[in-house]
Amino acid sequence: MHELNLQGLTKRFGETEVLKGIDLGIRPGEFLTLVGPSGCGKSTLLRIIAGLEIPDTGRIHLDGRDVTDLRAAERDLAMVFQSYALYPHLTVAENMLTPLKLRNLGWTGRLPVLGPILSRGERAALMARVRDVAEVLKITPLLGRKPGQLSGGQRQRVALGRAMVREPAAFLMDEPLSNLDAALRVHMRAELSGLHRQLGRTFIYVTHDQAEALTMSDRMAVMMGGEILQLDTPATIYDDPNDLRVAQFVGSPAINLLPGEVDDQGRVSYCGVPLERRLSGAAQGPVSIGLRPEHLHLATPEQADALNGRVTFAENLGADTYLHVALGDGAHPVQLRVDSHIAAGLAPGAEIHVRHGRGAALIFDGAGKRLRFAETTTPAAQRPEMV
Repeated sequence: MHELNLQGLTKRFGETEVLKGIDLGIRPGEFLTLVGPSGCGKSTLLRIIAGLEIPDTGRIHLDGRDVTDLRAAERDLAMVFQSYALYPHLTVAENMLTPLKLRNLGWTGRLPVLGPILSRGERAALMARVRDVAEVLKITPLLGRKPGQLSGGQRQRVALGRAMVREPAAFLMDEPLSNLDAALRVHMRAELSGLHRQLGRTFIYVTHDQAEALTMSDRMAVMMGGEILQLDTPATIYDDPNDLRVAQFVGSPAINLLPGEVDDQGRVSYCGVPLERRLSGAAQGPVSIGLRPEHLHLATPEQADALNGRVTFAENLGADTYLHVALGDGAHPVQLRVDSHIAAGLAPGAEIHVRHGRGAALIFDGAGKRLRFAETTTPAAQRPEMV
């Protein structure tokens, strides 16, 4: 297993600053996902790691060795592209064999006619490696086919196999599932996670799909505007975001945001509902209250902290239904997740009451930074500070 360290990486294309001083340590054998919207710099960062782009400033270290100035072929890293990049005129076996021939055979062994004869023994050993990897990926029956005869999922496995035969220090994957349909993407997420556990190698994965990042990663780095806003486990980033932009990006449906106020004693209220705990060191003024859809519940009018609302749309997803609700005068739309059996009688236009669950509110200041509550009994590293 291998460790990667990125120090102060910057990159500009003309007047556009794509990366703004990226510092990132990637642990040996972990599945790290770079996730963020299009244009945030995640693919550029991956290409710099691979050696396909040159950083303007900063250094890249692999197991303590500076590889910043090494060519891509000298870094022992394998890249899996979004487009698969398979040779259409070669069979699956030949596609997987190509990187081994380029690395292991001399120029005589790569000659078009005499090469296979002069390097018969070496080629047999390389083909044995190809067959071993094909067995792991369950594509042995496909070795004689060409890419045009394969489905999207099969082509993805071949692209992975071509990377695996090299036994690289780390796998770099640039949105490899984006060309697949929804059902196949879900299947391939499980396949990639299982492959990572089986190989025990470092995976660095780029995606704009936060569902992929949440389900597969050991850690995920949320990127926006050429910066890493937060780096942590998926559970921590979802439950305890440090920045409003992270909270809004991670989670589907998106987090509900309601306007709130902080008084001179640090007490918070929103829509006339006070929160019990006080903020630590927060200035008096407006704040944003974040509530995940699962943290809002149906309530009765008698409950003191209940807010009245009107159902505008019911999104039935099978076991659960997401109710779109306009609170109060309709200026504050929210979504809440309820059991579909309970939601069955709530048609658009129905009047309901909503309340937040205890320990559910996330508070952000005007600049989008997370505000913490005072007197937390459990350290923030173990549990989010919410109320």
